[in-house]
Amino acid sequence: MPSSTHFPARLLPAGLLLTLALAGCQSKPAATETAATAAPDTADAISAASISKYLQAVSSDEMLGRKPFTAGEQRSTQYLADEFKRLGLQPGPNGTYSQPVPLVEITGTPSATLQIKGKGQPLSLQYKTDFVAFTQREQAQVSVTNSELVFAGYGVVAPEYGWDDYAGLDVKGKTVVVLVNDPGNAGQDSTLFKGRAMTYYGRWTYKYEEAARHGAAGLLIVHDTQPAAYPWSVVLSGATSPKLRAQTANKGADKCALEGWLTLDAAKKLFQTAGLSYDELYAAANTRGFRPRPLGGLTLTTGIQNKLRHQTSRNVLAVLPGTTRPQEYILYSAHWDHFGIGKAIAGDSIYNGTVDDGTGLAALLSIAEAFQQAKQKPQRSLVFLAVTGEEQGLLGSAYYAQHPPFPLNKTVADLNMDMLWPYGPMKDLTVIGYGQSELEDYARAAAKEQNRYLLPDQTPETGMFYRSDHFSFAHVGVPSLYASGGFESRTGGKATIAQQRQNYTSTMYHKPADQFDPSWDLTGIAQDAQLYFRVGQRLAGETTFPQWRAGSEFKGARDKNMGGR
Repeated sequence: MPSSTHFPARLLPAGLLLTLALAGCQSKPAATETAATAAPDTADAISAASISKYLQAVSSDEMLGRKPFTAGEQRSTQYLADEFKRLGLQPGPNGTYSQPVPLVEITGTPSATLQIKGKGQPLSLQYKTDFVAFTQREQAQVSVTNSELVFAGYGVVAPEYGWDDYAGLDVKGKTVVVLVNDPGNAGQDSTLFKGRAMTYYGRWTYKYEEAARHGAAGLLIVHDTQPAAYPWSVVLSGATSPKLRAQTANKGADKCALEGWLTLDAAKKLFQTAGLSYDELYAAANTRGFRPRPLGGLTLTTGIQNKLRHQTSRNVLAVLPGTTRPQEYILYSAHWDHFGIGKAIAGDSIYNGTVDDGTGLAALLSIAEAFQQAKQKPQRSLVFLAVTGEEQGLLGSAYYAQHPPFPLNKTVADLNMDMLWPYGPMKDLTVIGYGQSELEDYARAAAKEQNRYLLPDQTPETGMFYRSDHFSFAHVGVPSLYASGGFESRTGGKATIAQQRQNYTSTMYHKPADQFDPSWDLTGIAQDAQLYFRVGQRLAGETTFPQWRAGSEFKGARDKNMGGR
């Protein structure tokens, strides 16, 4: 690893450079845009030492792995609230540093088999070997009986791409089988959707939502390792553990009764039982004009027994009020939750979550401290938000987005931090979801100050833009930035960081081994936090709002909620 003696160069003065770099990106009154960027020393208050202080605290064994509904939640959220208070930040609109997030834990036990009947011999698919199943309905028992099976391609309705996999098909009460990912990513035609870069339509969460909107009783996704970008073991691990869901007034009645996955081999058996060729239907599903169809009159029967536990988790938030436009808000976000205490590996059972996402929390607190210490306070208000339930499906950020303490049409942007790499300073700033919004122009200018270059997401096929908390805000139209250095080490080049990342993924990710290492070089995390400080500082000094780029799937939501500004 790079030596801890390598510290990043001091940042250049921000005012003039950022003004020139961003001049062409928006129309704005020049006289009002530079005042908040006139304090070049404040970002440098964010150091490897400040990152280390917070990182060790939030990921220590005393935090018990920061799992919602446990003592670890109480300890970690109390620590965050106490730090916000110590820094002199104000509480949220309810007078506290918490936003309650009502959740339900559903521990499901599916039937041992999926029973398929219809043509010829019945087919019995085995739990875990052939399928997994779960539900978001808050019921002690959920059953699907003799539900007709239909194939709906990728399960996508995307008007902007001229695509409707449900066209002409009534799926009310039926169980829909769909392919993983989206036509551009999983298929061979790079002109479909965004080609290799996964769109939101490729996310499994979207597929369940769309099936429910059409009144389906169930949805099963065909798992294929290459387009899914993860093996069946990952699906199995996630599907067979207790799940946290948002509590809803209708107790999940608007969701499909059955949600789940089929292995590729099981899907091929299913199609064969229906007298159909999986390969032929797969090819058809990747062609414009595909039309969904019944699966040969086959029906499905299965059930799930559930244990329910209702409890309230919490987001932790604090506010630094703006001086001249306090009713306009810039969000800084990171998630506080991890996996708590679980299966012991090498004698360690505490899943500390230091990189994921103790690093984001450390950056969040360091940025808050730097803004509070700055002589010149931001003109717009800053909201520092640590959310719950990210590891369970972005639950805390989604709850904030649906129940915003501050109006969405007054929210300028979300700047999200998740998994910053503790391997020293980087030459790159990799933007996840590159090409989505004008926030990239802000990031590019701030990166240039640090002698770094902007790099598009290097693995767009994995859909990372849809897998961290910034997506919850993008989904409701708030422009969001999710970026960090991570592909070219300033001292070791690309090969070194690739090896370090691979080692983390294979030996530490979501394991007890993700714990603080004193040999880490945290200057790269400090560098990313400084950059995020600069972007927020710039946004706080403006009167305009950054926009989604033409063609972004989130532009319509922003245009709609900004109509009432």
